[in-house]
Amino acid sequence: MQQHQRILRVQTPGKSLSNITAQVDTIVRESQVTTGLCTVFVRHTSASLVIQENADPDVLKDLERFLSKLVPEGPHYIHDAEGPDDMPAHIRTALTHTSETIPIANGRLVLGTWQGIYLWEHRHQSHSREVVIHVLGDG
Repeated sequence: MQQHQRILRVQTPGKSLSNITAQVDTIVRESQVTTGLCTVFVRHTSASLVIQENADPDVLKDLERFLSKLVPEGPHYIHDAEGPDDMPAHIRTALTHTSETIPIANGRLVLGTWQGIYLWEHRHQSHSREVVIHVLGDG
């Protein structure tokens, strides 16, 4: 059993979904693990991870629109230390995921044809986010 770990730094443009699939897959290939698991973990409380449709960008727009209606910004919250998008970003993260685990087979991520791994920035401002990639398995 071998392990490999790297921190992926992602500069977000502000509120958006950033496809990080290729970067994660590169780290998996560098690990030389052929069969195992890849855990992807974002080290922040106002950004999250999702595995989602990677072919039609309208899916991502609809997800953002839906979550914006579900968790609106405004004077609804006590916690607003960093602005009106602060608490909604924390709620959005709580409703999504801070980690994903993906199987590895033949040295590659076992994602479905239309699946991609996305870092979901919930804040309006650009941020530098850290995503820990941990690969565990047999070489």
